[in-house]
Amino acid sequence: MEEKKTGGDVFLRRLKWTALAVLAAIIAWQAVPFGLRLLTSEKAEPRAVTPRGDLAADEKGTIDLFERSKDAVVFITTTQRVMEYWSRNIFTIPRGAGSGFVWDDKGHIVTNFHVIAGAAEARVRLSDGKEHTAALVGASPMHDLAVLRIDTGVKRAPLPLGTSADLKVGQKVFAIGNPFGLDWTLTTGIVSALDRSLKGEDGGVIQHLIQTDAAINPGNSGGPLLDSAGRLIGVNTAIYSPSGASAGVGFAVPVDTVNRVVPQLIAKGRYARPALGIEVDQRVNETAAEQLGLKGVLVLSVRAGSGAQAAGLVGARFDRDGAFVPGDVITKVEGKAVDSVPGLLSRLDDFRPGDKVRLTILRQGKEEEHVVMLQAEGASEGAAQ
Repeated sequence: MEEKKTGGDVFLRRLKWTALAVLAAIIAWQAVPFGLRLLTSEKAEPRAVTPRGDLAADEKGTIDLFERSKDAVVFITTTQRVMEYWSRNIFTIPRGAGSGFVWDDKGHIVTNFHVIAGAAEARVRLSDGKEHTAALVGASPMHDLAVLRIDTGVKRAPLPLGTSADLKVGQKVFAIGNPFGLDWTLTTGIVSALDRSLKGEDGGVIQHLIQTDAAINPGNSGGPLLDSAGRLIGVNTAIYSPSGASAGVGFAVPVDTVNRVVPQLIAKGRYARPALGIEVDQRVNETAAEQLGLKGVLVLSVRAGSGAQAAGLVGARFDRDGAFVPGDVITKVEGKAVDSVPGLLSRLDDFRPGDKVRLTILRQGKEEEHVVMLQAEGASEGAAQ
């Protein structure tokens, strides 16, 4: 007959096995070489720090540039309003974030148009951590630029202004912004190329862009691009990347463009681009180039009282039989070739209303030159030039 085990017997058996396990561990420890046991019990102290010495001259320069510039850089967050489908209630939700910088001592902030496009509200955070609600002063989608204004009693020194016409490929550049919301981040690189073109948010083409390999990521948009003297030379606007993160190809709107557009946005709320006073259309231009072999920009019509009319430009027309008769074809502006409507707009954008420009045109197979005084384009821009 099997003997019945009590709770006490089970407890004693477990105690025995526990004691055996402890004994085995002690035997194993005794088997470890004495030298190894000595190392594990040795007292360790932190290592002495090796004196670094002075920073390199270029490091000092970079640190000084950042310290002098960071207070003029701001962090911009935007919100939008949406309607809940069933309740019809309006909610405010985060829309995006970007960067900007102080333009003057009157509270004007420059950023990219695409940073604030479609937003119901924008808030600007300064380097001291304080946030301010911003008002939109003006915007130019064709340059991807916008101006905000904040009311603050604390005046911030604007960034020193540089030039972009004399930039050279290979010179050092510095970008300050808020990539991925990581505020006041400095990245460095060089000017990789000049006079690049990029399709803008409005479908147009942004011209004369600076290309740089300084790391520019989402959130850097609207931040300043600086030269080694700490001067503003561009506004970081976009990256070229299949992944959406920096791939070493970033673009900035050149400061010469910024310095021409921003004062108009502050004064008038919009950019009145210089115009010839003619009607043009890219789709018609492409058709004419394909069917008629024309290279240039076809003048569809000339506005009465415009500089183009005064200079004697001739628009296209239909003859008595309804056949299309091409007018003048603009092939060059101040000696620089143009072969599309965006190309023409870009060349004219280098000038101001009131300037006179020399056009090379093709009329009935013969090349002629005409000087046209530019005028400010009206509020209704359309395809007019």
